[in-house]
Amino acid sequence: MHPLTNIPIPAILEIRSGIRHQLDLILHKHGFHHALFLFDEFTYETYGESFHENMKHVTIDLQKMEPGKTIHDLTAYAFSLDSYDVVIAMGGGMVIDYGKYIAFSRKLPFISMPTSASNDGFASSNCSLIVNHKKTTVPAQVPYGIIADLEIIQQAPPHLLLAGVGDLMSNITALYDWEFEEKNGKGHVNAFAAMLSKKAVNSFIRTPMSDIQNPIFIKELVSSLTMGGVATVISGNSAPISGSEHLISHALDKQLQNPHMHGIQVGIATYIMANVQNHRAVRMRKVFERTGFFDYVKKERMQKSDLAEAILKAPSVKPHRYTYLHDEDFQRKALSFLESDAKLNELLI
Repeated sequence: MHPLTNIPIPAILEIRSGIRHQLDLILHKHGFHHALFLFDEFTYETYGESFHENMKHVTIDLQKMEPGKTIHDLTAYAFSLDSYDVVIAMGGGMVIDYGKYIAFSRKLPFISMPTSASNDGFASSNCSLIVNHKKTTVPAQVPYGIIADLEIIQQAPPHLLLAGVGDLMSNITALYDWEFEEKNGKGHVNAFAAMLSKKAVNSFIRTPMSDIQNPIFIKELVSSLTMGGVATVISGNSAPISGSEHLISHALDKQLQNPHMHGIQVGIATYIMANVQNHRAVRMRKVFERTGFFDYVKKERMQKSDLAEAILKAPSVKPHRYTYLHDEDFQRKALSFLESDAKLNELLI
């Protein structure tokens, strides 16, 4: 019998325009007094000082984080800090990952303030850091809070939102891979985690998609990516949101000198795998056409030969998994679809 589980979920979830101006009140309400506030260079220069002006109840120390920090750098930094009762990070994936790991190291609550919705990292319980000169996924913790200001995310370049669309749509193929794994006696599907992941993507699919910078679209995207992140906490692994399509993207990361954005690679791999699985492929295509995802992929000039190589390498990325690509027949089907599909031949070089 599988025991009941207790899972951490964010205590703060604020997704609305202008919410950054209420940060002081939010922190005060949750009993925080002294915050370490991390920024990347852009968010530090653009927003940093404005937070000082609005703080009446909480003391904050601002810190600009430089790129290229290793896990050892962050651990050393975490234990050099004074006493704080919360860590906040505002910016893109890099500074969010830094903040998550610093908070994890010091066993402090972490508040995530994403400035884009390019993937679900702002809500997940792991982070991508440099370990022994290689980008590696390491455990962190679920954010205590997620504060997403739609005014700021609206200003992000559209391709960051499209990357988020690609990452979210992968829930569909990932869940089918997870079921495939269980049918083949290689894994166990957590029904609640699967339900949450499915509800997240289904809610998003019903959103009007004519304008991806509309606040309604962005709020739905951020909310759905958040639910996906929580699903991974319930399952204890990434299976609810990451399957064969992510393995293709990880393989591309390893073989390309300059990989494309994670969500863009995942999205095109998701389109391939939806057709291989013969599951919701028509819906997938409609979403990618309506949002402009396919139009952006065409500009990226992704190479068909790179994807073919990644499909062959994908099973070795996570040999303990058993996705559709771990079956040679389906792997051949993926390669055949890559060569024959009219849409891919239009998008790839």
